Amino acid sequence: MQDVLSRILKILPVMPTIDWSVSTAAVWQRGRWQSDFVGFPETQTQALDDLLHIDAQKQSLQLNTAQFVASLPANNALLWGARGAGKSSLIHGLLQEYAKDGLRLVELRKDELQELSEIVARLSAEPYRFIVFCDDLSFEEDDASYKILKSALEGSVFKGAANVIFYATSNRRHLLPERGSDNSKSGLVDGELHHGEAVEEKISLSDRFGLWLSFYPFRQEAYLDMAEVWVHRLVADYDASQIDKEEFRRETFRQDALRWALARGVRSGRTASHFARHWVGQKLLDEKTGQDASDAN
Repeated sequence: MQDVLSRILKILPVMPTIDWSVSTAAVWQRGRWQSDFVGFPETQTQALDDLLHIDAQKQSLQLNTAQFVASLPANNALLWGARGAGKSSLIHGLLQEYAKDGLRLVELRKDELQELSEIVARLSAEPYRFIVFCDDLSFEEDDASYKILKSALEGSVFKGAANVIFYATSNRRHLLPERGSDNSKSGLVDGELHHGEAVEEKISLSDRFGLWLSFYPFRQEAYLDMAEVWVHRLVADYDASQIDKEEFRRETFRQDALRWALARGVRSGRTASHFARHWVGQKLLDEKTGQDASDAN
């Protein structure tokens, strides 16, 4: 039997072992026969200074992360609120800020939470500090998998690994859908005899996060500030000596940026980024086309 197992192991594909000294970020990849970390030597992250109008949230999470990196007590964190407000970018920005101090990032999907204990156990043996990050986390009402995370946050999984912390983003404050009937004072709702206990169960998961950070939609001028940052960043990626910067002042794109946000129904950092890519790309293409036509003549 041992010989058979040895032969099978030899023919199974072997996933490369991650080198955390090279890879600052990784994803957890589930395979048919085995699961492992897949590393990324280079990650595209946004600098913390470029994340505007979320100063309070940035200061709180940066302080928590600095404590964690310094091997001091720190909290698991839930970033919730408006879409595109910079929740994920803030976490990625922290990686850029603290990677030199040994911080690493592991992203996993909600359906991989069932392997959380194995992931944390593997990371606990490494000489680095890890943020396990689950983006856009939420659970449907009939999804019991949230109990895995609930148990891990306050149970032995994270307590047994001092070098691992859990950060999550979500559009929902309590991670599970809420109904108007949840606020009912009646003792019997939809056949639920102890309805209050069911509501407490819903919010108990978010209560396991020691740090809550709320994000809200941006006002018009805040949105334009972010559009300006993205426009200037994209222009800087090209040969600045060949570009007339007067064409990229805020006054030249203000109305276009506002129309772009209005068409999408949201003013956010993500909307500003998408607008900048569209507008700057169009401007640079027009300039390139004009130069090519001039050269041809």
